[in-house]
Amino acid sequence: MTDHYFSDDPRAPATRERVTVPIAGREVGVVTAGGVFSADRLDLGTRVLFRSAPPPPAAGELLDLGCGWGPVALTLASLSPGARVWAVDVNPRAVELTAENARALGLGGIRATDPDGVPDGGAFDAIWSNPPIRVGKAALHELLLRWLPRLTPGGEAYLVVQRHLGADTLHRWLAGELAAGYEVSRHASAKGYRVLRVARMR
Repeated sequence: MTDHYFSDDPRAPATRERVTVPIAGREVGVVTAGGVFSADRLDLGTRVLFRSAPPPPAAGELLDLGCGWGPVALTLASLSPGARVWAVDVNPRAVELTAENARALGLGGIRATDPDGVPDGGAFDAIWSNPPIRVGKAALHELLLRWLPRLTPGGEAYLVVQRHLGADTLHRWLAGELAAGYEVSRHASAKGYRVLRVARMR
């Protein structure tokens, strides 16, 4: 695999930068670096996710899948201070930045880790993700099938995907692959993005 933000050993220079971004309705300063997704700003897809997804559960176990420098995890923890938020990424630079930004913002409920740092058997009341579509179809499918079945009964996942990068194809695949016990729907569409909802039935 060529070096990219989804690499577990990014070779891009780790040039650090401080940027101001909107998190849960307020402007905050965060630290980013080269070799992570959207290092210079809050990307449009994540903005669409924030505007479209309903409020996360007030408590429980929440998952930010593919955390980058942490915008989704920081938002989940800000909106749900009674929850534990798992911020997961294969990129160690992303994990480090998310943990640093969580500490700086006083968000003690965030646990930033690589995938193997999440205890086996744990389940999630909500999953929010701007998944790494460019990792390739096979790897993306493997990623989603590892984590989406860990939704609790009644739990929901919200995934934001660019329409021209296969959002509708992914929707159909998820609906067929998860099948019984899950409901897959298009929750929202804006700015060239789809927000897909995956709900595990009670």
